[in-house]
Amino acid sequence: MSGSRQIARVAAPLRMQVVELLRELILGGEFEPGERLVEAPLCQRFGVSRTVVREAIRQLETEGLVTIVANRGPVVSTLTPADARALYEVRGALEGLAGALFAQRAGEDQRARLRAALATVSAAYEQADPQVRLAAKDEFYDVLLDGADNSIIRSTLRGVHARVQLLRGLSLQAPGRAGESLSELAAIVDAVDRRDPEGARLACEGHVKEAATAALGMLSQVEFNESASS
Repeated sequence: MSGSRQIARVAAPLRMQVVELLRELILGGEFEPGERLVEAPLCQRFGVSRTVVREAIRQLETEGLVTIVANRGPVVSTLTPADARALYEVRGALEGLAGALFAQRAGEDQRARLRAALATVSAAYEQADPQVRLAAKDEFYDVLLDGADNSIIRSTLRGVHARVQLLRGLSLQAPGRAGESLSELAAIVDAVDRRDPEGARLACEGHVKEAATAALGMLSQVEFNESASS
């Protein structure tokens, strides 16, 4: 395991700091799907007790990022194609509703923030670093959900997005996908700027559908390669 990262003793509870760092490592690919999360090295890495690490792992289990396996303990969750399809179906429905609500409810400042977030995504897609790209898209969705002004959609999507993050890197690796994704986000912005709720809903649903197709295709390819090499 690469360099240690000590936790700063600040106002946020230690558990939440460890949760955020461990989530970041999982979503960044440092811990691969199926890999065990061993307490002792994590305690040493973060400079915290076993109790804090266990609490953090339990939190990530509720998010679907960690699975407790009999006789192995906690491991990074592995998504099957069926899991992925189900997640994208839910994500599409919720983001479609969020887009429609944004078009209805967002003020001019929020619309301006969404346009700025789109520009950030465009700049990020010119870089090779997948984490920069994913962070830019997260910002876009944060603005979209703020403008939708529906706490239930936000809280429900938080869990869906956490698990989808395991696949978003795969989606953007598909040839030509980055450019397509940017065009789809631009269509969302165009619809909300026209104050067209139905257009925004369809644009959001279309974006998720295309992301699902790309991610599932890459997931199938990964599984085929692993099967061929075993």
